[in-house]
Amino acid sequence: MLEHGGNLRDAAKRFGRDDWLDLSTGINPRWYPAPQVADNAWHRLPEPDPALVAAAQAFYGAPRMLPVAGTQAAIQALPRLRKPSRVAVSAPSYAEHAHHWAGHGHTITLTPYGELAAAIDHNDVLVVVNPNNPTGAVVSAAQLLEWADQLAARGGWLVVDEAFGDTARDNSVAAHTARPGLIVLRSVGKFFGLAGIRLGFVGAQPDLLRDLGDLLGPWTISGPAQQIAIAALTDSAWQASTREELHASGQRLRGLLGAHGIQSGGTPLFQWWAEAEPEAFWQHMAERGIWVRLFTHAARGIRLGLPPDEAGWQRLQAAFNEWSKR
Repeated sequence: MLEHGGNLRDAAKRFGRDDWLDLSTGINPRWYPAPQVADNAWHRLPEPDPALVAAAQAFYGAPRMLPVAGTQAAIQALPRLRKPSRVAVSAPSYAEHAHHWAGHGHTITLTPYGELAAAIDHNDVLVVVNPNNPTGAVVSAAQLLEWADQLAARGGWLVVDEAFGDTARDNSVAAHTARPGLIVLRSVGKFFGLAGIRLGFVGAQPDLLRDLGDLLGPWTISGPAQQIAIAALTDSAWQASTREELHASGQRLRGLLGAHGIQSGGTPLFQWWAEAEPEAFWQHMAERGIWVRLFTHAARGIRLGLPPDEAGWQRLQAAFNEWSKR
């Protein structure tokens, strides 16, 4: 399997600590307070709850949505719904996209963000992570819709991964997924900090959602996950206050990096930069019990998530001070 953040067991095995400050993911460290679920959620087979779909459609502004076991489930399944095609995948970005399209007979081209427009005429499918993970690069909604129309005119797809889109909702194209060939992926794990319930949504035309649902099979979302997600997706007060907190924390993280001469990009949930010595920086932080995401290939650099509390911020600041003085 590909490497991902959040692998604290690997950190503990290598460095032998049990006091890790995990900044290796872009997941909100102050997660939604999950309510007590009804007893029958543990007992009954988890038939789809229409209230979950309604809550998702309202929150994401999409006309139709299919619940999936995290956007990862859709990323793995979508390449199986097309005959072998020419696929351009935004690069660098979340590596699972290219991995699974390549694994199902498609011809893959890893395409830098600045070259995506030129790739439209030569590909059947374009996959764009927006905002991008890990760099934070953004393509405007207007540009994405233009590309979607160009692809759809010849039976193509535009797949937009908006897993980190909940802090920049004005740039989402989820509301436009009634258009042919436009597929949008959304995640409950990042903004709500509920990665453990494994829940995401796909917005697209009805026929595609039906085919995707048939491929994924029954009972894909657990009963407890459905109940927790309904509460989170309909709690507008928590959502509003959390957006404010995340934007403030994101600015604080960017300011901390800037104070140490680092020009970064990202979202309110994470920052990334092209570190000149990424392995040495990763080692430095790990030796101090701070787990960061190391990128050694196309996006060579470091990604940092948000500390969960003031003690975490102070610990990160101290580690940066030592790094700058080395």
